Amino acid sequence: MINAVEGYIKLRRRAGFKMASAECLLQSFACFAAKRRETLIRSQTAIDWAALGPSVSQRDARLKEVCRFARHLRAEDRRHELPPADYFGYRQKRPKPHIYSLSEINCLIEAALRLRPKGGLALRPQTYATLLALLASTGLRVSEALGLLHTDVTTDGLLIRETKFRKTRLVPLHDTAKIGLDRYLAQRRQVSSADDNVFIGDHGRALPYHAVHETFKILLRKTNLWPAPGRRRPRLHDLRHTFAVRALQISQPGRTRVNQHMVALSTYMGHVNIYATYWYLDAAADLMRDIADVGEAFMGGAQS
Repeated sequence: MINAVEGYIKLRRRAGFKMASAECLLQSFACFAAKRRETLIRSQTAIDWAALGPSVSQRDARLKEVCRFARHLRAEDRRHELPPADYFGYRQKRPKPHIYSLSEINCLIEAALRLRPKGGLALRPQTYATLLALLASTGLRVSEALGLLHTDVTTDGLLIRETKFRKTRLVPLHDTAKIGLDRYLAQRRQVSSADDNVFIGDHGRALPYHAVHETFKILLRKTNLWPAPGRRRPRLHDLRHTFAVRALQISQPGRTRVNQHMVALSTYMGHVNIYATYWYLDAAADLMRDIADVGEAFMGGAQS
């Protein structure tokens, strides 16, 4: 089975998947099965191995990894059993996002402009203000924005290279966003740096995520967005969620129009499939009401 694991990992990597975690897990499972002298996937063996995980979520993830592997092998050999993927009954709960108001976003940007230079870099206030504005106006992932190079800023938009799902896409910029980014880039070019990154941190090196994370917590406190004890604080990633919700809210009415807009938004945001985009409907109460109204009308017609 170890040879089968190696072949599966190579195939998936050629398709663009990193498979670092999957490789470790499947190698562990193959060794576990080998100790039982098994050359085929058995459901009970997969469950017993997955049960060694220290938490329900990890046990669930281990079993689902074997399930994906089993589906691959069963395409050629139906003797492999397909374990029950939901055996451990784990249900992932997505954290409720904070949908920023326009005034909150403006306050965060203004607070960023009041940051003090640090590490000999006078550009720090402009860097964080531009980063926040770009995230809010484009819905980029934080990692995508921090990974931008000068050559990725084109006349047609931002070239986002091989990100979360190894997808490369072009993100158009609104005229106001382009003006703001061009203004920052003019300042950025005056700073000598060994890195070609658009956003740089202390001493001119690429701006690391942990620094952005810590600075954002400072900005939350400065703008009174830090929550009361026991309540969840707004996240930087929530700017992406806010962008998606606002984009859906301004789409033209009608189910056909919204569905077309949803497909375009999924492509724009670099989702692996449209199901990931539909999740953003949860935070758009007005859209959910429209969906409920359509559903009730449909059911009423079906019963009449």
